[in-house]
Amino acid sequence: MALRKLIRRFPDASLAAGEIAFWLVLALAIAVGGASVVRGAPVLADLLVPPGLMAAEASGESPAHDVSLPVEVANASLYSPQVLTPVASRGFPDWLAERVRQLRGGKPAVPPARMPAIAIVIDDVGQDADAAARAIALPKPVSLAFLPYPEETPSLARAAVRAGHQILLHMPMEPEGNADPGPGALLTSLNADQITERLDLALARVPGFSGINNHMGSLFTQDRAALAPVMKRLSDLHVFFLDSMTTPKSEGTQTARLFGVASAGRDVFLDDVETAPAIAAQLAETEAHARADGVAIAIGHPHAVTLDALAEWTKNLRGFRLVPVSVAIGLKSEIEAKRISAK
Repeated sequence: MALRKLIRRFPDASLAAGEIAFWLVLALAIAVGGASVVRGAPVLADLLVPPGLMAAEASGESPAHDVSLPVEVANASLYSPQVLTPVASRGFPDWLAERVRQLRGGKPAVPPARMPAIAIVIDDVGQDADAAARAIALPKPVSLAFLPYPEETPSLARAAVRAGHQILLHMPMEPEGNADPGPGALLTSLNADQITERLDLALARVPGFSGINNHMGSLFTQDRAALAPVMKRLSDLHVFFLDSMTTPKSEGTQTARLFGVASAGRDVFLDDVETAPAIAAQLAETEAHARADGVAIAIGHPHAVTLDALAEWTKNLRGFRLVPVSVAIGLKSEIEAKRISAK
């Protein structure tokens, strides 16, 4: 009778009856079972509380990917840890989700770290502020190489660093023939001190640099003696050297490595021919090279047609990962070392 009167006080009699029954059973369990009730309380709650009610109370919104995993304890005994089933989880871990997807007939996804890597470097940045702004607007992994002598280079280089790009000094070096590499170029006729002085002046014009690559330099990069002070300075600064490969006779990468400088050579020039079809073909060549070797480095210039092509290409990149050039240099070095050790 007393219990009936107590139930009448609640507007939802069925809910009140459940609550009262719960507490009566809980009190009985404590009296009889003592500490062991702690293990049994969750099961009791599952029996008496509507499914999902406790989870809803614990979190204001239900996770989009909640799953239940049945867990079984092998050789369970009175003294073994007690695991309740089911166990709530906020979605599968990545490895398990991938395995489930494969079992359902899906093709295994390629982990991003194993996708072929492509590095894009834009040379000659700094001469045209508008073109530089467009280059800076490209995705962050695109690396930008700044000429040291344009007036706006320091401010543009800082803007590129703020935007998240890796930047290089695009160092003028002596070419074969009569082409002018620009003021302050490194020449084979200079002594080591003069070469180092010119390099330091150029580096000071590109704040935030992570490495350098050569502007022209088809003659200078063939001369190991001329390259030696350059690589010694880069070694002291712990920065990399990207060989633009303006000549197949370049000694740049090998000389750099003698001084412990991370280095690799360019694979593809994107815009020797400044037309959209030609650049598209070179981008396809870059992809093919990356598929074959695992990594490729391509160099382009801030021409309108090149920037247009890259803006579109980077939006639709599939099956490749775009990386800063320093990452590509590291990958190339690793791949080369594995090939040598395999011989």
